[in-house]
Amino acid sequence: MKKAIFSISVIAAVAGLIACGGGKKADSSEAQDEAATVTAAVPEYKLLDLPIVDLSTFPKDADGWITLFDGKTFNGWRGYDRADMPTQWVIDDNAIHIKGSGAGEAGAKDGGDILFAYKFKNYEFEFEWKVAKGSNSGVFYMIQEVEGQPAYISAPEYQVLDNENHPDAKLGVDGNRQSASLYDMIPAKPQNAKPIGEWNKGKIMSYKGTIVHYLNDAAVVEYHLWTQKWTDMLQASKFSQSEWPLAFELLNNCGGVNKEGFIGFQDHGDDVWFRNLRIKILD
Repeated sequence: MKKAIFSISVIAAVAGLIACGGGKKADSSEAQDEAATVTAAVPEYKLLDLPIVDLSTFPKDADGWITLFDGKTFNGWRGYDRADMPTQWVIDDNAIHIKGSGAGEAGAKDGGDILFAYKFKNYEFEFEWKVAKGSNSGVFYMIQEVEGQPAYISAPEYQVLDNENHPDAKLGVDGNRQSASLYDMIPAKPQNAKPIGEWNKGKIMSYKGTIVHYLNDAAVVEYHLWTQKWTDMLQASKFSQSEWPLAFELLNNCGGVNKEGFIGFQDHGDDVWFRNLRIKILD
């Protein structure tokens, strides 16, 4: 397993600023600024380099849609930060089903997030999803695999939720943690999710940094990666530089150097189903 190691620290820069003070004693506000800068240093992290699949071996129809799940096998799928599939994920009536463990996020003995083992860049990804009562999950995209960290450390999230019964629906700002929202940043409007037990149609479009979320054939979220507005949204969220410097660093540079990443599903300890997964590559 080849690993790329990255580290960012600003401690040396802070020391240099203090040394260049010309003998002037820093006042309390300057000292506070320096302390905040040190706090925001990004911890060392490792990006994994696990094998990817040959996308040309997956079925493709006349319109260019590639089937990512055949309803019978986990061909092409594996666990995040691992080479195999967690057994908490099963195939149930032609759908991928994360069995509710009640153990919270990735808390089951052999649970955890999963992904399709190919990095996508410009595409339309279609899927269907349904939830049990009180269930929570998400669709991640632009995932960078960071050893020992959850998928959401680097990936925007299309929220999947029981809006009526899960408390997260009432948290955040203006409904930005409800179904199809860009989690904790942009609320899905209109909010047209179907009740528990019913299938919803979802779609994510990614094209040169423009991202659109769809829910039941309506465009409900649109935003643009790698812009000042994107940085500002991160700063106003739980992924801000001061509160979570590693998440801010990875999300602010979403998709890494090549601006691409994996698509995957979240294990939040609840029963959720996904089916009819297909993707069209956009030139």
